[in-house]
Amino acid sequence: MKNQVLSQLQQFSDIELINQYLDGNQGALETLITRHQKKLLSYIIMLVKDRELAEDIFQDTFYKVIITLKSGNYKEEGKFLSWIMRIAHNLVIDYFRKDKKIPVIENNEEYDIFNTIRIYDDSYEDKIIKEQIDNDVRKLIEFLPEEQKEVLIMRHYKDLSFKEIADITNVSINTALGRMRYALINIRKIIEEKQIVLTV
Repeated sequence: MKNQVLSQLQQFSDIELINQYLDGNQGALETLITRHQKKLLSYIIMLVKDRELAEDIFQDTFYKVIITLKSGNYKEEGKFLSWIMRIAHNLVIDYFRKDKKIPVIENNEEYDIFNTIRIYDDSYEDKIIKEQIDNDVRKLIEFLPEEQKEVLIMRHYKDLSFKEIADITNVSINTALGRMRYALINIRKIIEEKQIVLTV
């Protein structure tokens, strides 16, 4: 009888299963987990390269899923798989933030904060860490004057040349270079004043 019920549930879409689960049907959640288990677990294993750790993160992912569904905060109809993969991705980032560090900032005149944003090899965990550091640096950029922030984003995030930046912002190349230099100096000052160490 149970197998027959589960078989019927397999015909439902993800959102229908979510609604069934919220109406008290525990089998609907079991069907959801089974439906996406292989793809989600493979994704996590690819990131952490450790099956036991991946299974722990898989369990934590669905714990968060249950909490979110029961609280009524799930809003992404039709995108359930991408949503749970994003939850898993964030849990992996949290794990590596606690477990791994990158170089501490050196305070010298030629220092460029973006030298700390580098990948030691092509492993997925390092790419995840780089992504998180990029996000942290973006937060620091928000403290800069608008002109400096504009040049820095164009150069490091849009990969434009200083000539292209000068043309777009209607200033000389020397002015664009000067704004970049002051942007990096100001970021150094912000880091020192706030006693920030870029770690993960």
